[in-house]
Amino acid sequence: MKKLVVLLVALGLVLGSIALVSAAPSYKIGVVTGTVSQNEDEYRGAEAAIRKYPGLIKHVTYPDNFMQEQETTIAQITGLAADKDVKAIVINQAVPGTVAAIRKVKETRPDIIFILGEPHEDPPMVERYADAALIPNNPARGKSIIQLAKKMGAKKFLHYSFPRHMSYQQLAERRDIMKKECEKLGIEFIFVTAPDPMGEGGLPAAQQFILEDVPRQVAKHGKDIAVFSTNCGMQEPLIKASLDAGCIFPEQCCPSPTHGYPGALGLKITDDMKGNFPAITKAISAEIKKRGAAGRFATWPVATGYLNTTAGIELAKLAVEKKLNLKDLNAVKKVVEAEAGSTMDFEKLSDKGNFYMYLVGSVIFGK
Repeated sequence: MKKLVVLLVALGLVLGSIALVSAAPSYKIGVVTGTVSQNEDEYRGAEAAIRKYPGLIKHVTYPDNFMQEQETTIAQITGLAADKDVKAIVINQAVPGTVAAIRKVKETRPDIIFILGEPHEDPPMVERYADAALIPNNPARGKSIIQLAKKMGAKKFLHYSFPRHMSYQQLAERRDIMKKECEKLGIEFIFVTAPDPMGEGGLPAAQQFILEDVPRQVAKHGKDIAVFSTNCGMQEPLIKASLDAGCIFPEQCCPSPTHGYPGALGLKITDDMKGNFPAITKAISAEIKKRGAAGRFATWPVATGYLNTTAGIELAKLAVEKKLNLKDLNAVKKVVEAEAGSTMDFEKLSDKGNFYMYLVGSVIFGK
């Protein structure tokens, strides 16, 4: 009897091991994100996917100084592709060098599926080489951000950026649309050139400039001025400076409850709050109200950086398993909305590829 029990236990262990092996994915998905210093959301999205799909994800990061280290970015992407088990690669943000890496990989691995989040390179070029791309609808935001600022009481709108970002097609187009929408709504548009975080002095110099310039601008133009910046690393100091100066902050470059707000407010995101964006939004709203700034700060209820990573992985997984056609706008929209927990306006850049742009309604804090 004792021998029989031992035999049954051993058999159970063997069968359990076989079950575990069969449950393990037969392929891998490579994921490339920034580090937490540029946009924490995209990195945390990768962490969430790793917890959800043990053994599926191979995660690497691109360098913080990605403009000067494009070869490193390319090497990270091609390094993932060197693993024959990797059937798809999700890159968020798809910084400069991404398209060159895709072209290089496709020479030997045409089978690999590439899903990009927040691509920096020219959209027509991106849609030519990527299997799919996800990005907030920047041209549409040229109107929606200004309309939101007007609703929040803005009489002037200040746009911080720098030449490198203004060389990006969609960012320049959005700025021009913002200017026209301001004219239409009777809002004065002001453009201020800030230091490039990739330039001399790096991100600390750019952040210090924001902290010093916002109070100057508010002193000059009054508190009913809305401020906006095109750079992720500037969002926390911009929110903090706006709170201190009493001006309006309608939206980040990459809208999200967790992009800049927790750091600027000194709000601790506890373990039970991580990934729970309604709870985070509620906590931010309470803090904004407590500080007497209700109705002056807003964002999307969806964390776009986080979403582009997690939804990108879901799309890649379904595409590899041949359960999704990446050309089907409605099917892609359904997957992204499920990840976001929100309805969206969804459209393609053109019929030449799968460059998907989305728009979400805003939450005004403290109201």
